[in-house]
Amino acid sequence: MRIQLNARTPDDVKTYFERTNDPDIDRMLPRSVFTQEAAMANYNASLLPGATSFGRTIYVDGRYVGDIWIYCIDASAQPQCMLSFCIFDKSCWGRGVATHALDMFLLEVAHRYPLINSVGAFTYNHNRASRRVLEKNSFALADSFEEGGVPSCYYERRL
Repeated sequence: MRIQLNARTPDDVKTYFERTNDPDIDRMLPRSVFTQEAAMANYNASLLPGATSFGRTIYVDGRYVGDIWIYCIDASAQPQCMLSFCIFDKSCWGRGVATHALDMFLLEVAHRYPLINSVGAFTYNHNRASRRVLEKNSFALADSFEEGGVPSCYYERRL
């Protein structure tokens, strides 16, 4: 199995938006964008100088299977960013794709943003797969809380 991280394109953004409307994914992935237009606006903003987000597509054996990105990039007094990832291709679930992609992505983030020293990630408590991916990549549980009535947790990792 060959895993690659590639630059995002407008077509990827459209595909990602369509694929993440799946009810199984919707239950696991907190979302802030609910229209394709808003998704494209976020993508276009990520291309601007000084953008506060950066992402990659995840490919397995030449097939687009998901996305991984950082957002709220802040290089001020306490340099940090937030992380999100989603493998929308269910045939890749439980196969280590997200774990390996996150490992690769964090190396790129550390190189691209040398001032960033901390990465945080939110997930729902019931999303055990995402929690395992974070823990396998040295993220530590920092907080548990309720978000919109859903038990959630916050993980953090130093770079």
